[in-house]
Amino acid sequence: MMEHIEAGLAEAANLVNWFRTNQQVLATVQQMAEAIVGCLRSGGRVLTCGNGGSMCDAMHFAEELSGRYRKDRPALAAMAISDPSHLTCVANDFGFDQVFARGVEAWGRAGDVLIGFSTSGNSPNVVRAVEKARSLPMKVLGLLGRDGGQLRPLCDLAIVVPAQTSDRIQEIHIKVVHLVIELVERQMFPQNYV
Repeated sequence: MMEHIEAGLAEAANLVNWFRTNQQVLATVQQMAEAIVGCLRSGGRVLTCGNGGSMCDAMHFAEELSGRYRKDRPALAAMAISDPSHLTCVANDFGFDQVFARGVEAWGRAGDVLIGFSTSGNSPNVVRAVEKARSLPMKVLGLLGRDGGQLRPLCDLAIVVPAQTSDRIQEIHIKVVHLVIELVERQMFPQNYV
């Protein structure tokens, strides 16, 4: 058992090191924060979506903006497309691949930001949401895994975690989430970080 624990931690540490030392990825984190700040300062909102653990990450991202991260500050306009009644209605009436696209159609506007989470990069319902967002047009950010899949070329900005298992990919995604939110707060509420 101990060897599995050590191997898992070593694998996670290697990915954190990849993230920490990859200047292109770090620049993308900064660009994502700048895109969100620009959207929010223009009166726009941030929508997020994903499936399973990625939905949890999408919800976490939105609540850290609409609630707070480290410091008290005004709420920021962000929402995960995760309402059970919306998801089950659309899944029943239009198909599961439309659950996020219908949310984007309902709540998204030109100039808003959609953040799609997909460890495979191929989740059909996230792909449909991104396609709908691009048609509005919204700025599309992706937190992806493996090789980025179908979503990578559809995103304006994407971080693709080069791992094959969802758990390791999501461990980096949550680090990106926290860094982006901190950067957003630092730009919008610099007085909180003096």
